[in-house]
Amino acid sequence: MWLLNRILDAFDGTLARTNQKQSDFGGYLDILFDFTIYAVFPLALVLSQPTLNRYLALSFLLIVLYINYASWMYLAALLENKALGAKNSGELTSVTMPAGFIGGTETIIFYCLFMLLPQYLTVLFSIMGILVVIMIMQRLIWATRNL
Repeated sequence: MWLLNRILDAFDGTLARTNQKQSDFGGYLDILFDFTIYAVFPLALVLSQPTLNRYLALSFLLIVLYINYASWMYLAALLENKALGAKNSGELTSVTMPAGFIGGTETIIFYCLFMLLPQYLTVLFSIMGILVVIMIMQRLIWATRNL
């Protein structure tokens, strides 16, 4: 189901653009559903075999993901406000998503590893969380230099 979700997510925007049905509301729903999956999926894995260490590692991961999402969303809003975002740059997305160390591909890889190697959830959650912290710092440095 995870892979099917990711495959469908990869094609929904393309399908909308091909059929000239792209909309701000569609972009909004896409992000809303993505973030729901990103939170619910690791939680479900922990609930299937709960331990204190898994809960702590999951908490760390979700906290840094929350901060990361705020980081790129607010940067995207500022870029749109300054006319430097998706509308003016010709991007085929609703908003500019400032590049980061961990993107869609890396997230898919980590989430597949979560599923395939549940005995290492604590370590995998921690590694991904640390990489997301690095990405938050990367965006903070970018914002310091560009805003």
